[in-house]
Amino acid sequence: MGDIVTPLQPLLGAVEAGGTNIVCAVGSASGEVVDRVEFPTGAPAETLERAVDYFAGHEIAALGLGWFGPIEMRPSHARYGVIGPTPKEGWEGINVLGPFGALGTPVGLATDVAAAALGEGEWGASRGLRSHVYVTVGTGIGGAAVVDGEALAGLGHPEMGHVPVERARGDDFASVCPYHGGCLEGLASGSAVAARWGSPAESLGESEAAAAAALVTGYLAQGLRAIVYTLAPERIVVGGGVTALPGFHSRLRDEVAVSLARYPGLSEHLAKDFVVAPGLGDLAGVIGALVIARRTSEDPRLR
Repeated sequence: MGDIVTPLQPLLGAVEAGGTNIVCAVGSASGEVVDRVEFPTGAPAETLERAVDYFAGHEIAALGLGWFGPIEMRPSHARYGVIGPTPKEGWEGINVLGPFGALGTPVGLATDVAAAALGEGEWGASRGLRSHVYVTVGTGIGGAAVVDGEALAGLGHPEMGHVPVERARGDDFASVCPYHGGCLEGLASGSAVAARWGSPAESLGESEAAAAAALVTGYLAQGLRAIVYTLAPERIVVGGGVTALPGFHSRLRDEVAVSLARYPGLSEHLAKDFVVAPGLGDLAGVIGALVIARRTSEDPRLR
């Protein structure tokens, strides 16, 4: 990452679409972001139109989309690019690919968290590893696993944020997930923090922020334990707005050690570089979308 963009290096487009904000950017195949804009994720029609209009003003060779889910990821499926059941009002059933067809450029699609995972694998905290997982703790909680440079997917994409967790003693919070009463996202996401304390994580006072960090990392450690036991990744990168809570990653590493309870007994699970912050910071998803755009321009089967 960091190569200087020249006229000989075609520009690529990137979209990181989360439940709260959308980032549109233009950059190079080497991961250099040269221009970007950010705006709220509002109603589908106006949001998609704003994104398309941004790219209409740039000459790009391909476009990579990292979009919030659940979303149909199979190119052969009739509903490819269509968002499934989601708490994001108005977005269920929306085909996010359709409007970008007006640009006349190849478009590749992944989930927003898969894009971040790909970005971290190419140029971030997981560079050089064969297997790693990226988990985002923001408005919701999502996760993606990458093995040999490819994001894992099957009938759908992984829904790591909806794994069940055991409630902390005395926690009778109702859950913000409309589908599960006791899943990770319902109890520990940014939406859950805001509902519990009446303010977003970044706006909490010192004592409330400390309490939120303790609760969230305790629940998240259970989710990471399930990931460790199921996928055995070499590293887990945890990003998202909630990770700005005080001492978040240090607390989380300690909680993961407690949750694993010395099983399977690997020293790597206790190392400081096993659960880490994103190496690319807030740009992980955007840079990952550039990876998707580059691969799409090189391989028509990914379009």
